[in-house]
Amino acid sequence: MQQEKKTAIDAIEQKASLVCEVADHIWDYAELSLQEVRSAALYCEVLEKEGFHVEKGICGIETAFSASYGSGRPLIGILAEYDALSGLSQEAGSLVRKERISGGSGHGCGHNLLGAGAFAAALGIKAFLERSSCPGTVILYGCPGEEGGAAKAFMARDGVWRDLDAALTWHPEDVNEVETGSSNSCIQVQYKFTGMASHASGAPEKGRSALDAVELMNIGVQFLREHMSDRARIHYAITDAGGCSPNVVQPRASVLYMVRSNHVSEAVELQARVDRIAEGAALMTDTTFERKFIDGLADTVTNHTLERVLYDNFSALGVPQYTKEELEYADALAKTYPGSEGLPGVAAENDEKLREEVAVLRKEYGHAMNAFLAPFYQGEAFKAGSTDVGDVSWLTPTAQIHVAAWPNGCPGHSWQNVSCDCTEIGHKAAVHAGKVLAASAVELFLHPEILEEARKEFEKRTAEGYTCPIPADAVPVIPD
Repeated sequence: MQQEKKTAIDAIEQKASLVCEVADHIWDYAELSLQEVRSAALYCEVLEKEGFHVEKGICGIETAFSASYGSGRPLIGILAEYDALSGLSQEAGSLVRKERISGGSGHGCGHNLLGAGAFAAALGIKAFLERSSCPGTVILYGCPGEEGGAAKAFMARDGVWRDLDAALTWHPEDVNEVETGSSNSCIQVQYKFTGMASHASGAPEKGRSALDAVELMNIGVQFLREHMSDRARIHYAITDAGGCSPNVVQPRASVLYMVRSNHVSEAVELQARVDRIAEGAALMTDTTFERKFIDGLADTVTNHTLERVLYDNFSALGVPQYTKEELEYADALAKTYPGSEGLPGVAAENDEKLREEVAVLRKEYGHAMNAFLAPFYQGEAFKAGSTDVGDVSWLTPTAQIHVAAWPNGCPGHSWQNVSCDCTEIGHKAAVHAGKVLAASAVELFLHPEILEEARKEFEKRTAEGYTCPIPADAVPVIPD
């Protein structure tokens, strides 16, 4: 391994206990989207102690921050997340569903690990910059609200990512791999209808039902489904049905809509059609409504150049290794959910030959933890889910990896994930992710020609330009 990369890796090893301590604190806080006050404060505190220049509350988002070290170009951004999910409080290391706090939150998507791994990467890159004559700056971005806040998209609207030469990140998963391919863009809007209360039997003619408006809106969207792209998705949740008394005409009702499409400009167009359906529902019921924009995010733009750098460094560093006890725990946990025998990763999903390779690797290892690096895949791939990393990728070359933090097939947003997140299995994932990202960033600092190649690919893929899904006057909000 190059001495420059070794400097970064050694620095992460020396700070591994701090990285794991931070991950566990964030796991314990388990703060929801855009409410990560203690989590953001902890990161800012430790980053300042480690010699980073910290800016708090960037882009007017209280729990967002940036932490930079170095000077000049290249500018490499590392993306951190730290929000939790509601209803997933769970005891650590448990093999059964057991809440720590009744009705509490938990890191079902592993963002306590994600942020800690990004923090580890920043520490390693800082050590490299300190001990070399290489110019450049690393910026760790604290990105709150990935689970329904889309802070990165608001930051994209404000131009935060445009000046970067590249952005790198990772996500906990059940497989070690370089992620590639596109995802769905997504827009969330809440519609609050207002009608007029009345006795449903004695004076129905005097009432105007807001719930009728919500139901008519849902019917209108149902008919819309036939006339949209087969990759588009529309989901909804009635967040207020207007009360529990059927003999009262409901004077209020609310519905939250999520519109997805494979391209952000298509999602914006589809969202406008949903808005018009809401207007029609209000007209039909003689009610009014308030449109409350929640968030929006773009599809992901692939960058094969950066993905190759990530894979080469991942391959050189290998993958996390586990003790007998850790493997026994993972094997037992895998028995608590269906689908643990499936084949993981983007390569297995999209290439038959690589799928066979993954099957062999799974069989050879023989445990629920996937302690191997999945084959490198750079073909066409698509995932129906959404991430605000997409908005970053429209403004600068962006790439990401997955590191195994849970057993094979472990369902996303599950109590099993939360249980793993505060164990040595999770710790190893965060520290190792930091090493892969740091080594890859060092390579980019040392070889600016790679960044030039990544930029050319980026400009070709984004030639049509970025359609920001965030209105100019919108601010990040929490749905009612």
